Amino acid sequence: MKIQRIHHVAYRCIDAKQTVQWYQKHLGMDFVLAIAEDHVPSTHAPDPYMHVFLDAGGGNVLAFFELPNSPPMGRDGNTPEWVQHIAFKVGSVADLETTKARLEADGIAVVGVTDHTIFKSIYFFDPNGHRLELAADTATPKMSRDLDEVKWAMLDEWAQTRRAPRHAAWMHERELAGDSTA
Repeated sequence: MKIQRIHHVAYRCIDAKQTVQWYQKHLGMDFVLAIAEDHVPSTHAPDPYMHVFLDAGGGNVLAFFELPNSPPMGRDGNTPEWVQHIAFKVGSVADLETTKARLEADGIAVVGVTDHTIFKSIYFFDPNGHRLELAADTATPKMSRDLDEVKWAMLDEWAQTRRAPRHAAWMHERELAGDSTA
């Protein structure tokens, strides 16, 4: 079997309607489906929920569950806030800059534009506390080939040492020289 694509990715939300409206307004996602049940289909547990689905482009679907009978949402306190995030691809760096200005005008704090050498991105939070990233690819074909050639060597070295391999140090040379917006 070969996976075809992600059918949907689901997260928890505080308020389903607010979440749908926020993603429509700020990220232009269409609201495609709502499912509500009083019992969980997989476990048959009595636990009412609202499950909403948003079009994240390219056949990708982002979904949320509102769970009114569950304890308040939390996050994994042992994982840094920057690690767990949802990243969406956008068409250009100009799209990032325009979106950053629009989000900030609406009072949403934005980090970036951050230069990752092979893409640039901005970071911000949705109303549920989920960290979001918008990324615009900037890699050249040579950069992509170079990274592809070293991926297994990097992973193998990491597995043995748990230290960052230097196979793609060229990506961070500007950061080491102090020329980074990260």
